[in-house]
Amino acid sequence: MRLLLINPSNPLVSIVNIKESRWNRYRVWKPLSLMVLAGLTPRDWEVTILDENLGPQDYKSVPRPDLVGITAFTSQANRAYELTTHFRHQGVPVVMGGIHATMCIDEVKERVDSVVTGEAEGIWGKVLDDLRHGTLKRQYDGGLAKPEEMIPARHDLLTGQYVFGAIQTTRGCPLNCTFCSVTAFNGAQYRQRPIPDVVREFQMIREKRVLVVDDNLIGTRADHIARAKDLFRALGRANLRKEWIAQATINFADDEELLELARDAGCGGVFIGFESPDPEGLAEIGKKFNLLKNRNFRASVRRIQRHKILVVGSFVLGLDVDKPGIGERVASTALKYGVDNLNTLFLTPLPGTRLWDQMKAENRLPLNSFPQDWKYYTLTYPVAQYKHLSLGDITDEMLACNEKFYSVPNVLRRVCRNFLHRRKAWITLIGNLSYRGNIPLDHKAYADFKRQQSGRGV
Repeated sequence: MRLLLINPSNPLVSIVNIKESRWNRYRVWKPLSLMVLAGLTPRDWEVTILDENLGPQDYKSVPRPDLVGITAFTSQANRAYELTTHFRHQGVPVVMGGIHATMCIDEVKERVDSVVTGEAEGIWGKVLDDLRHGTLKRQYDGGLAKPEEMIPARHDLLTGQYVFGAIQTTRGCPLNCTFCSVTAFNGAQYRQRPIPDVVREFQMIREKRVLVVDDNLIGTRADHIARAKDLFRALGRANLRKEWIAQATINFADDEELLELARDAGCGGVFIGFESPDPEGLAEIGKKFNLLKNRNFRASVRRIQRHKILVVGSFVLGLDVDKPGIGERVASTALKYGVDNLNTLFLTPLPGTRLWDQMKAENRLPLNSFPQDWKYYTLTYPVAQYKHLSLGDITDEMLACNEKFYSVPNVLRRVCRNFLHRRKAWITLIGNLSYRGNIPLDHKAYADFKRQQSGRGV
C-alpha cells in the first residue's frame, strides 16, 4: 500500500518559498505534522512526503498512491483543494486533516473523501484499516493525544534540502490569546512528552539546527519551568551537538538557571511574542501575562542574550488601539528592546479563534469569499477592517516598520554588537538579510493586493 503525504504551498507567501530568495532556506523547516503521521503509519505502507515549499513537485513521477493525505493551515486551503481535485479525478481517495480541516470541517468535507479533526495519534490507525477494508468514513475525530501517544516522527523521509529539522516536546498553550487558534486546536491543557522520548527523537534528527515547534516551550507555571529544566539537563547530558531555536513567553528571561541550562542544551535563539508596545494592546488580545511582574523588556532581552541566545521579537499590527504611526512605533520599541530580529504580522482573524468570532459578529471581514480568499489569511496580508487604519494605511505601516528596523545602519549595528559580544554575528546577519531581502517583494505584493481589493470595492 502506498501513502502520499503533501504539504501544500501558498504562492502568496514569499518568505517560505526558497526559490524567491536564497535567504528563505533559513526560514523553512520540515513539515513535522506529516512526518508524525508517517511515524504513525505501519511499516508495510510505502510512505512518500512532498513539501511544496521546496518548489513545484512532479506528481507524475510519483507511483500512484492508494491514499493521499493532506494537511493545511488556513492559508494553504486553496492549494489543498486543487490537489484534492487532481487526485480524486484519478480515483485516488484523499483524506485531509490539520487545523483548517478541524475548524472548517463542512467546507473541507465537500472536497475530500474523509476528514480527520484534532490530533491524529488516536485515530490514524483506524483510518488506514478502514481504507484497507473499503469502509473509509467521511469523518474521524482524533481529539487530544496523550503525551505517551506522541511517537517520534519519521525524520528519515525528508533529508538534504532543509537547514532546520523540527521536533515537538509539548502541545497546548495556557495563555489563550484572542488571535491564536492553538488553544482551540491543541487545547489549553499543557501536555508534556516524556523527556526520554524527546531526547531519543532529537538524536534521530540529522540536521545540525533544529526548530522546536512547541507553541510555548517552557510554559507559565513553576511545574512547567521545572520540567523545562529537566528537559534541558537531559539534552545537555546527551551531548547532541545541535543548535535549536524555540518559542517561549517573556518569562524565559526570569530564571538564570533556566537560561544556563537552555544554553548548555544547545539553545541558540528564542522567538518571543511581545505583540504590542502598549499595555492596552496586550489587554485587548488577552495577553496580560506580559504585564505581570512589571518587567523591563529591554533588561529581559539583554539577560537572554548574555547567555549567547538570540531573541526574535514578534509584534502584531492592526489592534483596535493601533493608530497611524504604529509601524514606526513598533520598530522603535523593538530597537529599544534590542531584539536581534523583528517579525511583525497583521492581526488576522483565523477560524476557531475568539478574534474570528468577534470580527465576524461585527461584520469586519471584507475578504470573505471563501474558500477563494483563504489564500490571503497568511498573517502577512491585512484581511480585516481595522479600527483606525485603512487597507492602504496598514500596509504602509508594515513597510515603514520593516524599513526602519531593517535599515542598513540598524542591521550593521546589530551584527557588530553581536560580533563584539561573540554572539552569533553570522546568524544575525543571515536573519536580518532574509527579512530585509523580502521588503522589495512586500512592496510589490501589497501594491498588487491593494489593486485587487480596490477592484472588489474593499
